Amino acid sequence: MKVTREELLHIANLADLKIKEEEIDKYLLNLTDILNFANIVNEAPVDDLKETIASNSNYNVFRKDEVIDFEDKEALLQNAPEEEMHMFKIPKVINQ
Repeated sequence: MKVTREELLHIANLADLKIKEEEIDKYLLNLTDILNFANIVNEAPVDDLKETIASNSNYNVFRKDEVIDFEDKEALLQNAPEEEMHMFKIPKVINQ
């Protein structure tokens, strides 16, 4: 499948990518290779294959959530970049 320069620039614009002029030919070649491979995969014969959901039968494997008291809390807190009230202090990650 051939991708035009205009299509590549349109896709880059939609993805908010800044492509340098000297990189365009390389991106065109790579995108063409990817799309050609996708066409090969899409044309693979799958009529006689049985449906497969997963490679094993394990699903929803969870461990029980247990509270375990750590005996040497001071040694553990030595790894903390900052400590407050005997706990790890971390930067705020949610803005309100």
